[in-house]
Amino acid sequence: MINSLLARKIEKRPDKVRLQGRILFLTEDPELIRRQLAGEDLPWDTQNPANNPKLRDDISTDEITPAHYCFYFDETLGEIPYLGLKCGSVTPIGRGDVMRGGFVCAVSGKRRGKGSSREQSPYAEMCAGIRVVIAENIERIYKQNCQNLGLLTSTNFSLIDRIRGGEEIALSEFTAGEDEITRQVIEYGGLFPFNVARMQGKVFLPPIEDAGGGARATRAMTLAEKIFARHMIRPSEIGPVGTVAFARPAERSQTALEVGVPSVKPGDTGFARADLRFSHEYVTPMAAIFFERYVGKDARVNDPSSIIFFRDHLTFLDEVISEEKKKLGLLDLATQLKLKQQDFAAKQGIRLHGELTDRKGSEGICHSIVLESYALPGQLNIGSDSHTPHVGAIGCVAFGIGTTDVFNSWITKDVRVKVPESVRIVVRGKKHPNVTAKDFILKILSLDYVRSGKALAKVMEYAGEAIEALSVDERATMTNMAAEIGGFTGIVAPDKKAVDFLIERRGMDRKKAEAMIDGLYSDPDAQYAHVIELDAAEITPMVATPGDPGNGKYVRELNTPVPVEIAYGGTCTAGKNEDMDMYAAVLADALKHGKHVADSVKFYIQFGSQETREYCLRKGYIDIFQKAGAQVIEPSCGACINAGPGVSTRPDQVVISAQNRNFPGRSGPGQMYLASPYTVAASAVAGYIMEYEPSEKSELVGV
Repeated sequence: MINSLLARKIEKRPDKVRLQGRILFLTEDPELIRRQLAGEDLPWDTQNPANNPKLRDDISTDEITPAHYCFYFDETLGEIPYLGLKCGSVTPIGRGDVMRGGFVCAVSGKRRGKGSSREQSPYAEMCAGIRVVIAENIERIYKQNCQNLGLLTSTNFSLIDRIRGGEEIALSEFTAGEDEITRQVIEYGGLFPFNVARMQGKVFLPPIEDAGGGARATRAMTLAEKIFARHMIRPSEIGPVGTVAFARPAERSQTALEVGVPSVKPGDTGFARADLRFSHEYVTPMAAIFFERYVGKDARVNDPSSIIFFRDHLTFLDEVISEEKKKLGLLDLATQLKLKQQDFAAKQGIRLHGELTDRKGSEGICHSIVLESYALPGQLNIGSDSHTPHVGAIGCVAFGIGTTDVFNSWITKDVRVKVPESVRIVVRGKKHPNVTAKDFILKILSLDYVRSGKALAKVMEYAGEAIEALSVDERATMTNMAAEIGGFTGIVAPDKKAVDFLIERRGMDRKKAEAMIDGLYSDPDAQYAHVIELDAAEITPMVATPGDPGNGKYVRELNTPVPVEIAYGGTCTAGKNEDMDMYAAVLADALKHGKHVADSVKFYIQFGSQETREYCLRKGYIDIFQKAGAQVIEPSCGACINAGPGVSTRPDQVVISAQNRNFPGRSGPGQMYLASPYTVAASAVAGYIMEYEPSEKSELVGV
């Protein structure tokens, strides 16, 4: 494999680009979008932005490429972009509209590309003819996926006039402000050609050096920075002007790829060695096709023992996919995803956590299994899913990557990183008994600092007495939903609870577990981009109203009762052991008082893993769930990605869910409220959204 890549001819793209085509402004007004699709070029005043129509903010990857269409992993995706884009209650863009419109640029507002790490989104835009995306700010994973594919990105709205004028634009306009490595990735037209050039010794990696005679070695660091420092690769060959080249593989000494540097600081760039690399059936097939196309059909992945595959997303798809989508062949395509992953895993000798053989369901959701069985404190883990930070609950740096990063990691076993700044989120005091980690994170998501995009691409480090009091399962809810913040990752310093988790869930020796967490804490004088402080006592049960996880408000602030038809408890975020404790507590109280799930509500409880299912069997929870009228489902991502029981089927249908996202169309056309397991279960019993009050009377407290 290496020799064939060393012989590959790789060249940079031209240093000037001319983007010939139309510009699509993704506005809040659906009529303006329809007019553009019909051939009208929308006027745009770059000098006086206040004169322009309002652009859509918070466009998620679910809206760019709705989940069902991600079963495509070829150029057919060019017919798909923006099919899920909502303007009010309208989805104005149809299949093939963007491709037919001759658009070369798409423009939107704040937080473009939030949500899933699916690389199908920028790939669909590229296949439709889009060559550059412009937005006020752009989410990290989406932006990196664009760069990896060769799609240009910018936050410079003055480029609009130059594109319309057919001017040649210097490539440097799109590399300005980027780090050295990202600049070269853009210049080479994507991550794979850059990595080949890297192997050939044609690119230069900036050194991570001690400042002033080793001063950097004693630099105070955050927990995440310490873990990055342990994993950064130290290339050995010195290049021009003090830069460091990646030595040709044939010429490397044993020390050429040594791992670990004394310290890092935000902004340092390089490649980090990954301890674990995982992907699921939404991403593995596309990555495998890229690998076979660009590297070779007979090429072998680097160290298959540290790669894990999962069949966890589409296990129950056949139960909810519409007849219309079946006629489009989407169910058959989903089956092909499964088979491609199976074949590639068998060929490469990679562990696949797949479907059950004795009943319908999967072994578990990737994040659940990685936390239960694989991740360790101090590791650096990468996964093909934006919720990869889940395992930061035991003190490791874990982050989501896209398809191109996945298949490149199979070659190099490392991943491109720019050391992020950290935000310290301190939750002090003692929480109320009916408040959970989900309420904490919904409160954080509602803060202006987060909603404005200031937290994008930063590490969320959770601390404070209220966080320390949480179990590892509850901490995982916080780290998991760093993805909704738009953060690089989420992390909690490992402590006695992390040690106990490793002993109880892994059977690990106590001394070994304690040794793992040694030194894994932030230095007292570590520097943070921002500090958020909250008082747990001031937080009561929260909901996020439909449309965005950032639409948080206290349940008691809902002006009128909100009747619900569907309640859903599950997913990686809310299918853990302690989540099951919460569902069981509410339903056991209901049964004790002669109540059950309201006749008007369907309540689904879905395990995150087989380990959690076995836990529920041991605790007698499944009997409680069924007696109370809840439907129990085997592990899978399910309703959270519109692929299992619990999805809505009508726009007016109200859903309350413990999952992590309620982006438009993500889980069906209905109106979804996000809430904690307690609130979801209590609302299922009441028939409308309400708090749960665990007390001797076990009363449900209404709005």
